[in-house]
Amino acid sequence: MSQSVLQFNKTATVSGLAALASLSLALVGCGSLPKSGAEAQPQRRGQREEGSATVNVAIARTALLQQDQSYTGTTQPYRQVSLRSQVEGQLVDLTVDVGDRVTQGQTLARLDDKVLATSVIEAEAEVAARESEVAQTRTEVSNARTQVEDARLKLQQAQSDLARYEQLSREGAIPEQQVTNARTTVGTALQALRSAQEQVRTQQQAVSAAERRVIAQRAIAAREEERQSYSVLTSPVNGFVLERVTEPGNLAQPGNEILKLGDFSQVKVSVQVSERELGTIRVRQPVQVRLDAFPNQRLNGRVSRVSPAADPTARLIPVEVTLPNPDSKIGSGLLARVSFTQQALQRVVVPEAALRTNQSKRSPGGGTGQPRQQLGSSEGNQEGRQSQTTNRDTGTEGDRRQPQSKAGTVFVISGSGKQTNVEARQVALGDRRDEHVEILSGLKAGERFVTRSSKALRDGDPVRLSILSEG
Repeated sequence: MSQSVLQFNKTATVSGLAALASLSLALVGCGSLPKSGAEAQPQRRGQREEGSATVNVAIARTALLQQDQSYTGTTQPYRQVSLRSQVEGQLVDLTVDVGDRVTQGQTLARLDDKVLATSVIEAEAEVAARESEVAQTRTEVSNARTQVEDARLKLQQAQSDLARYEQLSREGAIPEQQVTNARTTVGTALQALRSAQEQVRTQQQAVSAAERRVIAQRAIAAREEERQSYSVLTSPVNGFVLERVTEPGNLAQPGNEILKLGDFSQVKVSVQVSERELGTIRVRQPVQVRLDAFPNQRLNGRVSRVSPAADPTARLIPVEVTLPNPDSKIGSGLLARVSFTQQALQRVVVPEAALRTNQSKRSPGGGTGQPRQQLGSSEGNQEGRQSQTTNRDTGTEGDRRQPQSKAGTVFVISGSGKQTNVEARQVALGDRRDEHVEILSGLKAGERFVTRSSKALRDGDPVRLSILSEG
C-alpha cells in the first residue's frame, strides 16, 4: 500500500510540472505579442458580446412634413340664372326639362302675345299720326317763309318810293305831305316783314316739337315691340336646366320664375376658412380640390374671390374657388374638399428622437465638444419642452422666436450581422412639425438610421438591432 501511494505522488508531481511548463510557455507566447493588440482583442470582443447597445432601426423615407389641411364645400355652377317672365301672359309652350342642355339664344318657352301685338299696332298707328303732324307744320313753315318774301318786296318798294318822293320834295315838285305818307308806308312794310319772320320762327319750333313727338311715339312703339318679344323666352347662357318651376297653361306675371339655368363651363366651391389661414390665401392662388364623386382624381383650381367680411360669430371667412369644367362632368351639389397648401417637395423625414441636435457646444479650449448623448433621452426632450414653454409664456413667437438649429447628427447603420456598427452622420435640418424634422442633406432615402438606443452612442460603436427594427 505504501508503494502505491508513493507511485501516485510521483505521477502527480510529474503531471504538475508538465502543466506548469505549459503555462510558462503560454505566458511567454503572450508576452511576445504587442501590448496594444493583447489588450484590444479582449476589450473589443467583450464590448461586442456584452456592452453593445440595443437599437431600434428605421429606414429613411421621403414624405411631406406638413399634411394638407382641407376644407369642405359644395360645388355650384359658375353662374346660376333664373329665367323669369317680364310680361303678363299665359304660358303656352315650354320646350325643355330638367337636365337638358341649352345654348345661349335658344328658345325655351313662349307666352300668349295677342294683347302685346295689339299694343304694338296702336303704337305704330300713333307714330304715323305724329309724322303727319310734322308734315303739316313743315307746310306752315313754308307758307310763313312766302309771306316773309312778300313783306320784303313790299318794304323794298316802299323804300324806293320814299327816296323818289324826297327827291321831288327837295325840287319843290310835290308837297311835303306825300313824303310823310311815303315814310309811313315804309314803316308799315318793315313791321309786316318782321311779323312774317317771327311767324316763320314760330312754325319752325312747332316742327321741332312735332318731330320730338314722333321720336317719343317711335320709342313707345319700340317698347311695345320689345314687350312683345318678351313673350319668347330664350336662354341667356350655355348650360343646363336645373329646375322647371312652372308648367304650360299657367298664367305668368311679370317677375314669375319659369326655369332655373346653370352655367357649368366652370364650377365654383365656397368654403369657410379660419382667420389664421387668411394670410396665406390670395386671389388667383392655385388650389387642389378632391371630389367624393371622383375619388381617384385631383382637380386644380384657383381662388377667385376672398370675402372682405368674416362671420362675426364663427370668425370664418368665405373663400370662393373656381374649377375648370370643360366636359361639364362636375355637377352641382357635390361634396368638395379644398386644399390651399401648394404641393411641396418631398424630403427625407425622421423623428426628432433620432436626432442629436448640434447646438455648438464648445469646450473651454475653443474646440467643439461632442458629448455622449443618448438618443431620445428625457433630458433632451425636457429641454425642448422647456424652450417651447418659455417661448409660449414670454410671447416670443413670430419674428422674435428663437432660431432653431439647422444642423444635427443622425446615427446611420453600417455593416451587418456581428459587424453592425453606427456611423455619426452630420445632417442639415429643415422644418419641424409634430415631432418630426426634415433632412435637407446628409441622409438619403433607403438608408437605415437609429431611432432609439438602450445607451449612449458614439461614432463606430457596435450595436445590436432590436426586434422592432425595420428591414
